[in-house]
This record gives sequence, structure tokens and C-alpha cells, in this order.
Amino acid sequence: MNGMNWQDLVDSIREVGSYRNRVKPKRLKKDMAHYGVGGSKGSKGAQKGSPYKNVKVSFKGKGFNDISAPLEEEVDAESFESHDMLETRIWDGEEIKPQISSNLLKIAQDFIDNLPVEIDVDDVRLTGSLANYNWSNYSDVDLHIIVDFLGVDENRVLVKSFFDNARMRWNNKHHIRVKGYDVEIYVEDLREQHLSSGVYSLLNNEWVKKPKKFRNSIDFSAARRKADDIEFQVNIVDNLILARKLKSAIKNIDRLKKKIKNMRLAGLESAMREFSIENITFKILRRNGTLDRLEELKNRVYDQLMTIKEE
Repeated sequence: MNGMNWQDLVDSIREVGSYRNRVKPKRLKKDMAHYGVGGSKGSKGAQKGSPYKNVKVSFKGKGFNDISAPLEEEVDAESFESHDMLETRIWDGEEIKPQISSNLLKIAQDFIDNLPVEIDVDDVRLTGSLANYNWSNYSDVDLHIIVDFLGVDENRVLVKSFFDNARMRWNNKHHIRVKGYDVEIYVEDLREQHLSSGVYSLLNNEWVKKPKKFRNSIDFSAARRKADDIEFQVNIVDNLILARKLKSAIKNIDRLKKKIKNMRLAGLESAMREFSIENITFKILRRNGTLDRLEELKNRVYDQLMTIKEE
């Protein structure tokens, strides 16, 4: 069970079974829809003179207690395969198209201008699968703004928290697409180890790390099995919440979030990097909404823990 307390599992199944016996079929169907089961979906250094200087799941056809059922939304294995060329709508060979570059730099500048503090930007980079040969229809435009966090404040954790909140507000407020791909801003510490095998400097118009072509042999079935296991555990958490075992639910949510983060990091640090089983597992979980669902479950638990009912 990878850390899931066995008694919690047994208790959650027992409590849900008891709940099922207490309600009428019509009410049960309504509650199943509310909890995302029974077929409904749940709640997816600055250069001199640089202008940047100042700157959920579905259980279709499954029973209420069939919590081991895998998610129905399948992820196509072919979407993880490597291409012979970089995305031609973004790149002209290995050179980024001028219109794309200038647009992304303008987006970064606008983000920086909207910050409440002035910052020095070391670089603006395009990374991720669109700076590599493993791009797909699921790719995002990963726009990284490189900043020396210690140049802002000696407390790097505080600075990271500030930038994370700023970029989340920006990404939630704006829905910008470039050639059909969503633009996601990330503020990266200059001292942070970036593990992507493809990184392009938009500010300097050159590769920081040029990706290599290779024919990958992804063990997609192994990644799918790992994703199924995590999805199963998320389903158990949903049952724990339904059974009002909220403290146990929040403990398991935090454990799963840490597990997923460490799993992806291990994959990116391996020889296979983006094509590792661990990273493919992470992408499956992101694409099918499991990561969003885990965050939604955490918010639901918090709201229930903080709620004081009237007498």
C-alpha cells in the first residue's frame, strides 16, 4: 500500500458501506455524483542595458465500493514518443522563430512590471518539452524567469514563496496560448539545479543546453502501473474523507504529494531524465487530473476541519 495505513483502508470501506446502507438509492446516486464517483467527474545576472533590469476522476460503470478501479481517462502512450524535429510552429530548425521569442519576452516583461518590487533578471528561458524533441499536444510553453533569490532577500524560502504566489496569480488570471500551447510562467532561482535536457535563452537567443535526438524506449506500461497505484491511493483518501477520518486523510494527502514530488525528481536526475518511468508517471497523473484532484481533496479536508457547525 506504499504507506497507506491498513486499518484506515478497512475502516474507510466499512464506513462507506455503512453509509450506503443508510441512504435511499436516489440519494446515494446524488451523493456519488457529488463525490466524483459513479460516472461523474470530480473537481485539472541581467545584461547591461537589458529592459529586464528593473524589473479528478471518473468511475464509469463502477460500483460505489469498487475503489480499486483505475481511472477511465487513458493517456496515449504515443504522446510520449520522441520526434525527429523540434516543434515547427515554435522553431525554425534549431532557431526559435523571432515572433515567438519577442512575444514570450513581452509576456515575461509584463509579468515583471506587475510585481510590487523591482528585481534584476539574469535570463528568460524556454524549457520543457517544447524545447526538446518530446513535445506533444499536452505540452506547455514553460517560460522561466531566472532571478538571483539572494539578491532579493537572504531568506530564499521566503523569496520563493513570494514568487510562487505571484506566478500562480498570473497564471490563474491570464490564459495565454502560443500556437495552441498554454504559457506557464515560473520564477527560477539562479542557484536552482535545472534538470531539463533542453533549455533555450530567449534573452541571449542561444541554447543553454541543447537537446539531443535519440530513439527512446519508454516503459509506458510500468509508468501506467505506478500511476494506477497512486490513483488508487487518491481514491482511498476520498473514501477517508467521506468516512470523516479527516486527520488521516490530510496525512495521506501530504504523503502522496511528497511521494509524487520525490518520484519525479528521481526520474529527472536519472539517465533517462524526461523519458524516465518516474517522470512519465508524473505526466500521466497531471494529464488525467489526479494532481488537481489531490489538491482539491486537501482543500476539502481543510474546509471541513475548520468548519464549526451550528448547534
